[in-house]
Amino acid sequence: MLYLHVSYHRFVGLWFRLGEGRTSIFSPRATPAHFVFGLSMFVLAIAAAIFLATGSLLVYVLVRYRQRSTDSDREPAQIYGSNQIELAWTVIPILIVVVLFLTTARVIFSTEYAYKPERALDVIVIGHQFWWEFRYPKLGIVTANELHVPVSDPRDPTPTYLSMSSADTDHSFWVPQLAGKTDVIPNRVNVMWIDPQAAGLYLGQCAQYCGTQHAKMLLRVYGQSQGDFDTWVAQQRQPAKEDAATAEGKAVFLNNACINCHAVGGTIATGRFGPDLTHLASRDTIASGAIKNTPENLRQWIDNPAAMKPGCLMPPMHLNARDLNEVTAWLATLN
Repeated sequence: MLYLHVSYHRFVGLWFRLGEGRTSIFSPRATPAHFVFGLSMFVLAIAAAIFLATGSLLVYVLVRYRQRSTDSDREPAQIYGSNQIELAWTVIPILIVVVLFLTTARVIFSTEYAYKPERALDVIVIGHQFWWEFRYPKLGIVTANELHVPVSDPRDPTPTYLSMSSADTDHSFWVPQLAGKTDVIPNRVNVMWIDPQAAGLYLGQCAQYCGTQHAKMLLRVYGQSQGDFDTWVAQQRQPAKEDAATAEGKAVFLNNACINCHAVGGTIATGRFGPDLTHLASRDTIASGAIKNTPENLRQWIDNPAAMKPGCLMPPMHLNARDLNEVTAWLATLN
């Protein structure tokens, strides 16, 4: 039952993202992903060769030694032991394993010990149940679920280095088009790097079962030109643009339990348990990429999150209709 539950939610999460991007290792768009793709193709080639060799041998034996009408009922002569065959099926698998080990080690060392340019972007990634927190320490930016990084020119690389840890249980950061998965573990910092080589949206997901809503702990990485990335940085550094007409919604937010979990720059809301909402309206999605960020969806999410994402840790606010409309209107202005 647990398997069916997780599979269902994974299907729903992936269905939402159809047509928006790809989650495939067969379409690499960054150096680490190219390494993974090359290794995967090599392993696939070896596996295919083994399959064809054993399959062909099996078919040959079935045809060559099939029972014929002219065969006698006497049991054929039995052969016991063959040093050549036993040596072959011992040495050949060992050689295959050694080759796979060496090629895998080469890819690991190529990514783990790659030179870090001075212009590399540093991002701190914190996994939560069930969302992602992104902190840019040198830029003074905190955001959630949607990671923005600059495109890297191979002639002048500007990779992004992700220092990852978990606030609760084990997670795993995996964006197939950009890199292999890296575990996100409590009380430990794992580092990976990505260097998108083309602008676009790259989709990923938590790849380690972390609880009920693991399948909807999605990832969105936006590769941007340096100019677009600088514009995004400047926008994120600004105080949230509020509309004076929604002041009542702000008051509702600040006078309820919302501030215990969420932060909004320039206000008394400094919670860290949930995502930073300072520039919520600038994000394409809510609920860790599972729901499109529209006023209607945002209103439903505030009213009863579990109805849209069963098992999430955000409690329903139970606001009256007027307060719910006002706080939704205010949050929708936080650009």
